[in-house]
Amino acid sequence: MQTRSTESVPAVNEVRLVGRVSGGPEERVMPSGDVLVSLRLVVPRELTKRADPDRPTVAVDTIDVACWSASTRRVALRLKVGDSAEVAGALRRRFYRAGAVALSRYEVEAQKLSRR
Repeated sequence: MQTRSTESVPAVNEVRLVGRVSGGPEERVMPSGDVLVSLRLVVPRELTKRADPDRPTVAVDTIDVACWSASTRRVALRLKVGDSAEVAGALRRRFYRAGAVALSRYEVEAQKLSRR
């Protein structure tokens, strides 16, 4: 049996989301001087069969989106809660401190953002 080296397998980090804006855009200036606009997108999740069909459940994923480029920041600042939006980007893990505790979270870094 032949094994493949991980070097021969191209790495891919691509994310495409279409959902509704649930948290209005927030603009922040970072200590470095860079500007970040962040928002939240709610994306419905496909449901599997439930044991009790009389109790429907709505499943969603709520995903933080970070807009660093001027073009994605501009589009993000025009979006309102409830708008439908499409994001293409990459999944990122961000590390930060809250007091003495080191924490991390995942977010999508938008490379393209549009209202739908």
